[in-house]
Amino acid sequence: MLVTVIVFLLILSVLVLIHEAGHFFTAKKLGMKVEEFGFGLPLLPAIFQIKRGETVYSIYPALIGGFVKLYGEDEAGAGRIKASGKGDSKASKEDEKRAFYNRPIWQRSAVVIAGVVMNTLLAVVIFYVFMFLSNFKTELPVYPPGITVPKFYLVNEEIDSQIIISDIAKNSPAEKAGMEPISQVLSINGQYVYSMDDFLDVVNENKGEEILVKWKNLNDDSLGSATIIPRVNPPEGEGALGVGFFESQTIHLDYSSPVDKALSGISHPINLMVYNFVALKHLIDLSFQTGNVDALSQGVAGPVGIFNVVGAVVEIPDVKMRVMQLLNLAGILSISLAFFNVLPIPGLDGGRLFFILAEGIFGIKIGPKVEGYINAAGMAFLLTLILLVTYKDVMQLIFK
Repeated sequence: MLVTVIVFLLILSVLVLIHEAGHFFTAKKLGMKVEEFGFGLPLLPAIFQIKRGETVYSIYPALIGGFVKLYGEDEAGAGRIKASGKGDSKASKEDEKRAFYNRPIWQRSAVVIAGVVMNTLLAVVIFYVFMFLSNFKTELPVYPPGITVPKFYLVNEEIDSQIIISDIAKNSPAEKAGMEPISQVLSINGQYVYSMDDFLDVVNENKGEEILVKWKNLNDDSLGSATIIPRVNPPEGEGALGVGFFESQTIHLDYSSPVDKALSGISHPINLMVYNFVALKHLIDLSFQTGNVDALSQGVAGPVGIFNVVGAVVEIPDVKMRVMQLLNLAGILSISLAFFNVLPIPGLDGGRLFFILAEGIFGIKIGPKVEGYINAAGMAFLLTLILLVTYKDVMQLIFK
């Protein structure tokens, strides 16, 4: 548990600090005054603060976020500007020149978008390392079932299917043969089984007769094989072998050519985002068709869900595979954070950028109080969404 907590906080810390460093260094480079660089959400008083020059560096208890407070940023859309506090009118005028709201449109836009750019660059670097360690080959599960897999860019892709044994009845032929959940059926009588229909056809055609079944235990990657006789008259609800099973599909991606490999750190995160959009659309459509959001809720995760994933990854026995999967997770989170932040949602970087661009293109300047209320409403919505997703993750953790 302690290792999981450390790794979880380390991943989030890197993603947040890289993002906020983009805002921070861009603002400094453009001569803006940075009042505070905060790590963690300021929901409670800071547990550590130190001032260097004009900037206060803070750490807050809620270590799942961060912020950069620019002088005059509130006046541009969420509050007020503080005076210098020294009664020095010359200093105040100098500060006002450096205030965020007084800078050109392009400079404000650059500062706002810098965090997104940094997370995108971090994802590219991470995926280059991941691809190198994986020999430029990786796999993705087909999820949700029934989704139309998109054509990925600059990569060879193949899809195969596996039959996964998820449950085994007591005293069934499968249990007596030594099969355990969760196992993948490799072959029956020497033939690979591609689908549920193939699996059922082979088993039903050989009721009462011996069949040679080979499988792979996915818990420890051990291989097994046995001669099994499917029952002619099995107990109700158990089936001839006494197994519960489902069909799982896997997408195999091979960045094989020199061009594919050279661009894999860029093309792979793009492919992942395209795939996520297709999956999300499928889940939303399914929710409307069924009038049930269970499938959609299963496809999203908050901090608790991510923590559970980290916990599963740190338990992988093979060190290289463990490092690769942590890199993969960090890369996915970084590119997702970049995309989510650039959306024109009030309270996010994209929402602030929307107001700045509206001012520059259409000459529309929304009043500071109005923009502040809009951003506050957007942030309240996002926090509520996070709480709902976290509640769902906790319930799944408790009730498995």
